[in-house]
Amino acid sequence: MARETVKRAFKYRFHPTDEQAALLSRTFGCVRKVYNLALAERDRAWRDEERRLRYGDTSALLTEWKRTEEYAYLREVSCVPLQQALRHLQAAFEGFFGKRSKYPRFKSKKRARASAEYTRSAFSYRDGRLSLAKMAEPLDIVWSRPLPEGAQPSTVTVSMDRAGRWFVSLLCEDASVRPLPDAGTAVGVDMGLSSLVTLSAPVSGLTDEQGKVINPRHAEGDLKRLAKVQRRLARKSEGSRNRAKAKHCVARAHARIAYRRRDFLHRLTTRLVRDNQTIVIEDLAVRNMVRNRSLARAISDASWAELRTMLEYKCQWYGRTLVVVDRWHPSSKICSACGTAKTLLALSERTFRCDNAACGLILDRDVNAARNILAAGLAVTVCGDGGRPQRNSPGGRRSTKQKPRPVMAGIPGPSGPGEGQTENSWKAMVFSTG
Repeated sequence: MARETVKRAFKYRFHPTDEQAALLSRTFGCVRKVYNLALAERDRAWRDEERRLRYGDTSALLTEWKRTEEYAYLREVSCVPLQQALRHLQAAFEGFFGKRSKYPRFKSKKRARASAEYTRSAFSYRDGRLSLAKMAEPLDIVWSRPLPEGAQPSTVTVSMDRAGRWFVSLLCEDASVRPLPDAGTAVGVDMGLSSLVTLSAPVSGLTDEQGKVINPRHAEGDLKRLAKVQRRLARKSEGSRNRAKAKHCVARAHARIAYRRRDFLHRLTTRLVRDNQTIVIEDLAVRNMVRNRSLARAISDASWAELRTMLEYKCQWYGRTLVVVDRWHPSSKICSACGTAKTLLALSERTFRCDNAACGLILDRDVNAARNILAAGLAVTVCGDGGRPQRNSPGGRRSTKQKPRPVMAGIPGPSGPGEGQTENSWKAMVFSTG
């Protein structure tokens, strides 16, 4: 079966002229206004008439709004970003009715992302020159890397971040993204704070002798600078120009932290995907974990959710298998050598000591957990997709998530063989990687 070509977004900085910046700023405002007007009209139609409006209805309303004197300024910008805003609203409602997301909210000028999306009818790209609708000159783009050979953008998204920097994102088909040769190796990944990830086996040039990747803690590195600019911001008067300048400095400090973190995660996940055929990670309830005030900053800085997202799409691109072990699997309490489970294991105990006198394993807690995660993930390939771990195949399909249970069914666990397993098969699956 032929493999579909991967679509990738290539993001670049650009420096607009004063006229281009003014037009794009008006476009951002009009996109936000149309989105809010359409959302308010859909709310009113359902509340007063119990009638659902769809994209076609809101598109007709947009034409009527442009004819009014109150919203005549909508005609000053390209109509394509406004239509795209209505399509995004329709997609948001489809996600809500499909129980994949919350109800759409109104966009705020202070909090919403300033962006506008252009389709092929509203831009032209030729010989590295990109021109948008209603602009006399092409954008001055900093081409930090080339586009794929012969690629033609299908969608262009222009945005501006809180630090005042302009970006353009070009969505193209990238034929160079193909499945990698079979690596024939598997790795278990345990996520943490002191060590961002701990692998089931050390990797030269990536981990230390124990298999740990030290957490760079990007937020802590710039914490003094961030605190300094935030104190300056707190002293400025509301609405003053000096406050706007101070807010700009705070945004630049946050952007520096975010970019360093994202760059590190890209390098780490790319190395893991290239070197391993199967990657097994644990499912973490990050939203619940950040409620711990003493650890919230460190957990947010670790960015485990972004790490998982990168692994998911890179495994899909390059033909790797990603297995996500259920969050209730007691990977830290099980001995990776003999399978003996501890009843209690305090968080302060960083060294795992097996209670089985015949085993007596003494191993770093995180390394032991990584090996158990790998064993649980490999069990999925033996038992099928009915076990507790969630599996992401190269095609992007994921098994159905089951309700939490304290005991894992059909895969190795601390209590012995699962249903339909013999003692020997259970031991083979648990201890083959110990």
